[in-house]
Amino acid sequence: MSRPFRFGLNILSIDTGTTWRQRCRRAEELGYDVLLVPDHLGHPAPFPALVIAAEVTSRPRVGTFVLNAGFTNPALLAREVATTDTLTGGRLELGLGTGYVRAEHETAGLPWGSPGERVDHLTRTVEELERLLGDPEFAPRPAQRPGPPLLIGGNGPRMLRLAARHARTTAFSGARQAPGRPEGTLELLSAEEVAASVARYATYEEAAGRTAPAERNILIQRVVVTGDRRAAARELAAEGLGLDAEQLLDAPTLLIGTPAEMAEQLRERRERFGFSYITVLDPVMEEFAPVMEEVRRG
Repeated sequence: MSRPFRFGLNILSIDTGTTWRQRCRRAEELGYDVLLVPDHLGHPAPFPALVIAAEVTSRPRVGTFVLNAGFTNPALLAREVATTDTLTGGRLELGLGTGYVRAEHETAGLPWGSPGERVDHLTRTVEELERLLGDPEFAPRPAQRPGPPLLIGGNGPRMLRLAARHARTTAFSGARQAPGRPEGTLELLSAEEVAASVARYATYEEAAGRTAPAERNILIQRVVVTGDRRAAARELAAEGLGLDAEQLLDAPTLLIGTPAEMAEQLRERRERFGFSYITVLDPVMEEFAPVMEEVRRG
């Protein structure tokens, strides 16, 4: 049986407290299941933003997508997580990753380290969070026991293995740093590359002895509403996203077409890759709403 779809909205900016509240309420009206905040310098601090999001809505869960583990240490993070989970009424979902922008660490005066060192730090963070939040003597206590459900985002073998062992949701990265371009500039992975990551993850999940598969997430980088999919793909290919037009039509991180066509793309990708938790970026909040309606109509 396929998992039911869930839809998350990653909200990238805050203008004022009033507009933040309005945006969260509007996302709930449109049917989003999870309101998310990323963790980058120059963007909102995740936890206070999520507390307000939960206060002004009643149905959606709230979450980090994803926290940069290198910005904090496990003891301080456990306190933030437990407090936020309590203040949101047990609606928090905790997303964690290693971080991928060196300049942010340097600006914050924090060590960057090698990829292996960043994964090591994330691993220690996950294990220590489990220990602390699972300790009945730990205070403050989270509303969810032993703690909020964990999402781990990444794509490399060690990240996927860590997610297979610990995460309720695995968020597959469908993009990578574009070679020879400024830091933080991403290019998209092809459907075949994503399929290879999913297959690798499945072997780790089986080795971890899970009784049931974890939820799988993908972040949609672009939602392009059009009646001519091929013409739109040719335009996107000219932007240097790392794939040609034919590959872009099949890329799991893009949705191109009418709402009905995009809904069918999501159903196909759930069957092929297992992606049932779909996250989009807030600039396309309104454009994506009809796609959710199409999916839910079946």
